[in-house]
Amino acid sequence: MPEHPRSKDSSEWVPFGSHSVPADTKSQLVSAVFDSVADRYDLMNDVMSGGIHRIWKRRLIDELAVRPPMRLLDIAGGTGDLALRARKRFAAHKTEITVCDINVKMLGVGRRRARDQGHLHGINWLCADGEALPLPDRYFDSCTLAFGLRNMTHIERALEEICRVMQPGGRFLCLEFTPDIAPPLRGLYEAYSLRIIPKIGDWLTGDAEAYRYLVESIRRFPQATHVARLLGKAGFAGVRVNALSAGVASLHSAWRV
Repeated sequence: MPEHPRSKDSSEWVPFGSHSVPADTKSQLVSAVFDSVADRYDLMNDVMSGGIHRIWKRRLIDELAVRPPMRLLDIAGGTGDLALRARKRFAAHKTEITVCDINVKMLGVGRRRARDQGHLHGINWLCADGEALPLPDRYFDSCTLAFGLRNMTHIERALEEICRVMQPGGRFLCLEFTPDIAPPLRGLYEAYSLRIIPKIGDWLTGDAEAYRYLVESIRRFPQATHVARLLGKAGFAGVRVNALSAGVASLHSAWRV
């Protein structure tokens, strides 16, 4: 992947895969990645994780069920996978769900899936940047973010925005891949990620580069303990970190102060 020229309007560089790019270009570059893989994004998740991501998401929903949400915001949830799981789990609670994603194509996949499953009401679809949410202060009592935080240009800004739109005492759950792989598995995981996943991506989506970016974005993502500190700085308390599948992913849980 070639280095991108520096923007005249940006003095800040941020990670994009194995490279660094001007901050004001990252969201467009990320959007292009997801434009390419949107139609087969969830299928690819099944194949490259062996279906384990379904177990992780079930764990997230189970955590959310401790206090069933009335107003749930799902950020970076364009294909509707997590929102539809929540819709089924909390149907009896008449939960209002808002799916927010910066990518129109991903949202289109989610809306079609919701329609095909008969969920024409109860889910709102919002195309917006997670770092500048066009949503009112203190509106949602729960928020979820699965596999999207590492694609944000400024993680701290995204967490502050999430905190802003949540009610005091609201629950935030963040599921993300991490570089915190248990040492005995690290070599095997690295080989699989760097050599096999891009080939699977090429086979299923025709875009090996998109999945090379996704693998590299995980390698450069902060460790789970650092993300926990960022949550505290953003205005959350009671932060807990649960390592999943030997550190392949982590589930962060926090409460809005």
